[in-house]
Amino acid sequence: MGDIRQGQTKIKNVPIAVTPEGFWCCPSPVGFPKSLKPQNPLNKLKPSSSPPKTSSQKKAVSVSERKAVPAPSRLVVSDAQQCNDPERPPPSTSVPAQRAPRPKLESLPKKVAIEFGEPGTCDMKVVLLGKQGFCVKLSVHREVLTEKSSFFADKLSEQSGLSCLQIDDWGDVEIYVETVGLMYCKEMKQRLMKQNVSRILRILKVAESLGFSSCIHACLEYLEAVPWNGEEEEEKVISTVLRLQGEGIGVNPVLKRVSPDISNAPKDTLSHIVELVLKSNEERGRREMKSIVLKLLRENNSLPNSAGSADICNDMIYKSCRSCVDSLWCLFNRAAEPGFPDIPGDNKEHVVKQIALEADNLSWLLEILVDKQAAEAFALMWANQQELAALHGKLPIAFRYHVSCISGRLYVGIGRGEVLPSKNTRQLLLQTWLQPLINDYNWLQHGCRSFDRKLVEEGIGRTILTLPLEDQRSILLSWVGSFLKTGDGCPNLQRAFEVWWRRTFIRPYVEGQGNPMPDS
Repeated sequence: MGDIRQGQTKIKNVPIAVTPEGFWCCPSPVGFPKSLKPQNPLNKLKPSSSPPKTSSQKKAVSVSERKAVPAPSRLVVSDAQQCNDPERPPPSTSVPAQRAPRPKLESLPKKVAIEFGEPGTCDMKVVLLGKQGFCVKLSVHREVLTEKSSFFADKLSEQSGLSCLQIDDWGDVEIYVETVGLMYCKEMKQRLMKQNVSRILRILKVAESLGFSSCIHACLEYLEAVPWNGEEEEEKVISTVLRLQGEGIGVNPVLKRVSPDISNAPKDTLSHIVELVLKSNEERGRREMKSIVLKLLRENNSLPNSAGSADICNDMIYKSCRSCVDSLWCLFNRAAEPGFPDIPGDNKEHVVKQIALEADNLSWLLEILVDKQAAEAFALMWANQQELAALHGKLPIAFRYHVSCISGRLYVGIGRGEVLPSKNTRQLLLQTWLQPLINDYNWLQHGCRSFDRKLVEEGIGRTILTLPLEDQRSILLSWVGSFLKTGDGCPNLQRAFEVWWRRTFIRPYVEGQGNPMPDS
């Protein structure tokens, strides 16, 4: 490994594992320097009154502390590295007498060399030059390398008499050495079980470059079985596995964790989840799952490539909406029958609970569509429910008021610009459902925890102001009559009324003077 000079050489034991056959395998990470910091010279004095120990004594102490492995490797610090090792001079026994002054920084070694294996039992060497500034010399067996690695098999077949192979500028030297060591392991799976996912991915990368197929398969088996911690680690695993897939390596068992075999599985699974939520009667479970599904769908909506799957999802959501509306219409019909008040209390209570449940389902589905910017068709569907609105007026307020929450959410969405239905749809929506909402307003304020009075009033007013001025007039005059009768039992649309007033009575005069006035 080069000449050994006084004050420039430091030999340490490097802990390694040894296979039953006696070959080195999987060196410990502590055998590699993390960075090339200046090493303390061998002749550095220690504050101790005891006589100095010789180098052989120091080595014996180190070995005893580490329980002495059969084939220790050597860590040599030198100025020059060569593939063929010249004979080393015999170690000096008079190191304490040859102590010199502490060398300057520029005279310290520039490379660290680590040697693994027993040269006497091996028939070739691999010299690995790392980018970090140190090299590793591996004493290996030609037969093992050619059997396990297609890379080494190709290299050695090109030069049959080659006794030393040098590999330059390798980044992850530590893992390279460990991967070569794995070629000597019979129970590779048990060896890999002691590693974490991050280290396995590093080993997999080296094994791929060496064409070490048995190691690649062992790493993939490990990744298929072990849990992945967090999204960042999962992304690293998937990107590595997809790269291997592009090279024709079978990785399906690992990918099955994140990718289904059936092409329409996500659509069917989402439909099944939504159906389970819609049919649930357990209040806490429904509330939690509605929140989780809504949050996850919002995350999906933020992805740039979600447009294709969005259409499929929207179709499924609208199918559920129509089913809920049909169920609500049947329940309203039943509750509006003349003999309904006389039926047993339990049956009556069941119908009332189902009405509230279907109304809550529709409100949740509408929230999903609003987040997906696809609620215009829902607004049209709801505006066309004149028959349902007519039945609404025949039911007691306690039975029906939950349904008005749906109308209130649509008005809020239109007022915020989240839902942009056509003018005719907005007119029809106000014409069909505003009066039923006004009739239920007292109950909505006191019986519905999610009802926000100010938000709904602002939404109704803004929806009205999007219509032509004549339509604004007719709706707001009707509201004035209701407001004068019921007061707080009616939505307060005062701000919308003021804007309409200015548009009707003040703006034409001001515009005639050439000085238009703002809406608010």
